[in-house]
Amino acid sequence: MDVPQGYSNARCLAIIPARGGSKGVPRKNLASLGGRALIEHSIGHAIDATCVDAVIVTTDDAEIASVSRAAGAEVVTRPAELSGDLASSESALIHALDVRAQAGAADPESVVFLQATSPLRDRGDIDRAAAPVLSGEADSVFSACAFDGLIWDFEDGRPTPINYDPLQRQMRQRMPDRVLENGSIYVVRTSVLRETGCRLGGRVAVHRMPRERSLQIDDPGDLALCEAMLAVGSQPGRDAA
Repeated sequence: MDVPQGYSNARCLAIIPARGGSKGVPRKNLASLGGRALIEHSIGHAIDATCVDAVIVTTDDAEIASVSRAAGAEVVTRPAELSGDLASSESALIHALDVRAQAGAADPESVVFLQATSPLRDRGDIDRAAAPVLSGEADSVFSACAFDGLIWDFEDGRPTPINYDPLQRQMRQRMPDRVLENGSIYVVRTSVLRETGCRLGGRVAVHRMPRERSLQIDDPGDLALCEAMLAVGSQPGRDAA
């Protein structure tokens, strides 16, 4: 990879893993959504973010690479051993950093990890998520939505409540403040990512997002739902915060 001028000294680098294989939705990262490929939405969100100095897509797929370059991202070719179903996203992030380093680029201060399957970010989400890390208040951030569900597990095939007592069922408004990772945005100091091999570490903070912007594309029904949301003019990545 040739590191373009301006990318070599990036303070905040956005990395978007986007492999070619997908079981739930074939060729998911290239699926059409709102007249654009799914991957283009996340690239656009990263480019729009004030804090992001450079955007890289790491992929094993030539077509995804071509679409990503046309959308304004640089591309790192991911090897097959880091592109299978069992390969972690962190391995792709670190590989992308290593490729940059081999091309003479210093590590950025922080990495913004975006999942291409989360196309409903608002214009300001990435900047707000990155702020605690860039200001020194946190070492990593994950995006999440409020969670007030009642969880049951199974023990020996029998349902068992996990987070509440059915005999003392609480009103939703009085449930404890809990959040659910929505997979949309992660921000981590590069040193923490390299030292731990994990997207979260050190002092962890939360960037809260509403449930309607927390949808991930995992099956065709999710694509149809997102398409409907965009059709009524609620494309968060292009609207003012």
